[in-house]
Amino acid sequence: MGFDVEYVTAGAVPQFTAIADGSLHFQPEVWTNNVGDIFPKAVETGDITVVGELGLTPLEGWFYPPYMEAQCPGLPAYSALYECPQAFAAADTFPNGRLITYPADWGTRSSDQVKAIDLPFQAVAGGSEGAMLAEMKSAIAAEQPMLMMFWQPHWIFAEIELNVVEWDSSSPDCLAGVDQAKGNACGFAQATVQKIVHKDFADKWPAAFKFVQAYSLNNDAQNTLIQRVDQDGLSVEDAVAEWMKANEATWRAWTS
Repeated sequence: MGFDVEYVTAGAVPQFTAIADGSLHFQPEVWTNNVGDIFPKAVETGDITVVGELGLTPLEGWFYPPYMEAQCPGLPAYSALYECPQAFAAADTFPNGRLITYPADWGTRSSDQVKAIDLPFQAVAGGSEGAMLAEMKSAIAAEQPMLMMFWQPHWIFAEIELNVVEWDSSSPDCLAGVDQAKGNACGFAQATVQKIVHKDFADKWPAAFKFVQAYSLNNDAQNTLIQRVDQDGLSVEDAVAEWMKANEATWRAWTS
């Protein structure tokens, strides 16, 4: 479009102060479950404008390979896990099932969930994202038991088929209500993904603002792009160029 753009690396929460004061101008992918207190206040005061949703459909939860449904009938309903913990057990958790959770410094939501609903599983923290992916791939290659807290969009979903555990409800009222228990399990709050700009962006760069309004990205596209970089070794620039060559009609509509 002919604009000179400076790309800046900024902290997940501190970026909102910079966008609110006009030091930064545009963030195309804000996950609303990790924004701290600054973002909602800046939106309320009008210093940050929420342009709309990006188009990603985020999902966090407990994932498992499809072959586990034969070993644990009743999946994907979480209630099935009470009946077949041994199908997911490891030597160090038997007779309880084994649930691989986020690394310890990412929080304790999964282990808290296991305790809250009295599930016969042991939560085992993954060492890192890389370690979790290595364990996932190894288990699936050998068709071994696996239940793991994970998220998408992520490139792994361009490579491996995974199903996700379903809960009684994921409504905001359920998540904000009484403590979860068996028969009233809400699972995990899901984010929306928003495009945001500084309050003066539309006035200063109206053509760029039209692009921001039109621009969208779905899970399939992002999963594939991330896979091309993280797994296939392309640079971000080469992955984007490849995508643009194959999707000219899409991005031309955004930039016209």
